[in-house]
Amino acid sequence: MIVLSNLSKTYAQQTEDNAALKGVSFEVRPGEIFGLIGKSGAGKTTLLRILAQLETPTSGYVDVNGVRIAGVGKHGGDEVKRQLGIVFQNFDLLMQKTVEQNIAFPLQLRGIEKHERMRRVEELLKLVGLSDKAKAYPAMLSGGQKQRVAIARALASDPSSLLLDEPTSALDSVTTRSILSLLKEISEQRKVTIIIITHEIGVVKSICQRVAVLDEGNVVEIGSVSDVFTRPQSPMTRLLLGAKEVTDFGNPS
Repeated sequence: MIVLSNLSKTYAQQTEDNAALKGVSFEVRPGEIFGLIGKSGAGKTTLLRILAQLETPTSGYVDVNGVRIAGVGKHGGDEVKRQLGIVFQNFDLLMQKTVEQNIAFPLQLRGIEKHERMRRVEELLKLVGLSDKAKAYPAMLSGGQKQRVAIARALASDPSSLLLDEPTSALDSVTTRSILSLLKEISEQRKVTIIIITHEIGVVKSICQRVAVLDEGNVVEIGSVSDVFTRPQSPMTRLLLGAKEVTDFGNPS
């Protein structure tokens, strides 16, 4: 379980402080696919960076499986970090390394022996459907294939949770459906908790069980996708959905 308690993040600027997160609290249940939506500047990426331990919160804390990884009383180390795999919006692949080298890289940093690294790489390539691209370089891949490599690399350390920042924003509709199908398969087969940060309502509708709506650093609504999207309570949720989305939710497109 991932627990966020009263999480705040303020950036000091020359003229005034800028609060990116303002007392955010919610839980992500084990094994669920959880969506976080909001307009640009709502604080979504700041929240993901804190979860990934790339940012330190100004106040509040984050617990993962009972271990505090961020905030007051933090005591999570490298072992806890490996429980959180992250996939960034721009993939962040190493362009001078092959697909298999990219996936093996986090295992190499941990000192895993070569034969075990290659066994894991082969397993992950099969999982993401890229067994025939092991020797290819990122420049030779499509956007969807790069995303699959990034997902495989994030899974290399066998994390309990996977964090994805706008995983389909640069993909066409057909590729988006294939990536979402892969994420569902990973969730079901590996019992991995998945958090998807996105502005795309369609992504949340098709894959997430629950969703939180973020607006100006605050969680303004949270609940099951069906409840939030059919009976939106906050003005921001209604704005993001639009009247047509609310009417059409659950109907075949």
